[in-house]
Amino acid sequence: MNRAGRVAAIVVAIVAGLLLLVALFPWGMLHGIVADRLTKRFGRPVTIGSMARLDTIGFTPTIAVRDVRIPQADWAGSGDFLRLREARVTFPVWPLLSGTFQPRDIRVSGLALALVRAADGRTNWSRPGAAESGGASTHLRGLTVRDSMISYRDAKRDRDARLSFVSDTKGLRASGTGTIRGAPVRLAFAGAAVTQARPGPWPFTARIDGAALAMAARGTMDRPLDTDRMTLDLVTRAADLKLIDAVIEAGLFGTQPVALRAHVRHDAPDWTVTGLTGTIGRSDIAGHVTVMKRDGRTRLTGAIASRRFDFDDLASDAGRAAARAQEARIGPRVIPDTPISLANLDSTDGTIDVRIARVVSAGGDTGVTGLSGTLSLDHQKLTVAPLAIRLAGGRASGRAIVDQRGGAVHPTLRLDLAMIGSRLELLAGQGDVAGRVRARARLTGRGDTIRSAIAHADGHVGLVVQDGALPAKYAAALGFDAGRALTIGDDRQARLRCVVLGLPIVQGHGTVRPLVVDTSLSRMNGIGSIVFPAESIAIRLTGAPKQRSLLRLPGSASLSGTLSAPQLVVPRETKSVGNIFKAIGRAITGHQGPLASDADCNALARQALR
Repeated sequence: MNRAGRVAAIVVAIVAGLLLLVALFPWGMLHGIVADRLTKRFGRPVTIGSMARLDTIGFTPTIAVRDVRIPQADWAGSGDFLRLREARVTFPVWPLLSGTFQPRDIRVSGLALALVRAADGRTNWSRPGAAESGGASTHLRGLTVRDSMISYRDAKRDRDARLSFVSDTKGLRASGTGTIRGAPVRLAFAGAAVTQARPGPWPFTARIDGAALAMAARGTMDRPLDTDRMTLDLVTRAADLKLIDAVIEAGLFGTQPVALRAHVRHDAPDWTVTGLTGTIGRSDIAGHVTVMKRDGRTRLTGAIASRRFDFDDLASDAGRAAARAQEARIGPRVIPDTPISLANLDSTDGTIDVRIARVVSAGGDTGVTGLSGTLSLDHQKLTVAPLAIRLAGGRASGRAIVDQRGGAVHPTLRLDLAMIGSRLELLAGQGDVAGRVRARARLTGRGDTIRSAIAHADGHVGLVVQDGALPAKYAAALGFDAGRALTIGDDRQARLRCVVLGLPIVQGHGTVRPLVVDTSLSRMNGIGSIVFPAESIAIRLTGAPKQRSLLRLPGSASLSGTLSAPQLVVPRETKSVGNIFKAIGRAITGHQGPLASDADCNALARQALR
């Protein structure tokens, strides 16, 4: 044999020797190394009673590990995180060369596993100092589990469970009881047997049953226990959307009772939800959403539509009770106290289209018949634009921005809304006073709710009513024309030339500039203020008729109260017998004071709606 042949033979012999060494390797001698690696992995001492190879030779060895103990994390309570009587694991050797452990078959008996998540999000199964992470076993061709229990406590989501766990040739089953946000539930999971003889999609079912919360999922995983690749159909009902959120962890809020169903696909790290339909309270919803996670951020894309929606359904019974208690304490308010803080959405972006065909309210007609808008969230800046609100006989449009970028403690709200084409009689729900309505609001303020932001807002609000009509006796009263107000027929109408209100606002304090009510019979002017968040009104009103009056009362009136409960007060002296005799005397002598002239309604409207 020449030299090259001898070298080749030596190489072959070395390779064969190495292969034989790997095939015969006594894996049990790594007992101490494995325990040390696990100790470093969990940050607490791991003990292994024994570890031995059960087969003699081969590249897919079977190892028996017995009497394993991993103590519980100090912050998670007493006891052990894991106790294991025995596990037999079969795995291929070659993936270990790249640092990957891919078990093919696992047989477990006597497992007790206690999973814990703290209120701050720490988990006892993650590496110390590392963020919580998930995972899935995607290479299993066999799983046998007997005499095993899993317990789970989650302070962050207020949930706990205790499950017995079995896997054999009949399939994989887990069942037990627990609580979710204090609501008792029964839990069950069932899947096909984890065996090599069943390739392809792995079917499973999962159920949560309770009086306050029920969820049922039926679907398939691409491979056994591969939660990163699965398709399922989900049906759920709950007393509150927040109960569902305690399971899916999507940042949802309290609502009225919920019933939903959807088709879900998970291709880690993304989720796609289609065919979403259901109800929240008496509101219906339908839509779809895609959740993508990239570079530590979550991006939502989707659309939500409703044929009938009551915004009161977005508050739980507890939320409604709190709102009623607040109203009893401070009185009713027009500006809602809706939260707008984006502090908990620091890693979420996305675009959601919203379409509501009909807005309803248990309290009666809202004046809003529908709305639509596109919500765009980008690094704690939420833009709702275009925002379109359908009103009775008209519409409002514009945009709303909530900006909490740069670590701001409180968000800044920017509103720019314009209303055109509506009718006062349709908005007010009665026809005594009619007219075409236009309005404009441009406000910027900082606060955690819409109400608190308006309370600190700067900007301008304008309201104009033109080309209308009102009962003639009302028009006469606006000019303090007592004679005509008392004698004119109930069926007589006067022309409402305009109502103009301009309200420049500085830090929630609005100054009336101008306030004019101009009719064919009279004109009234007002000075004063409207202050937020109390929505208190303090306006002095003076009026005059446009023609001579049989009995014209001197004096003024005041408008007080709040936007939701205004009060018109006529001073006692204005209605006194003495003043009436004075009015009669002035009528006889012809010295009733100057008559009012027509206001320049168009110029005033341009000023108010600028």
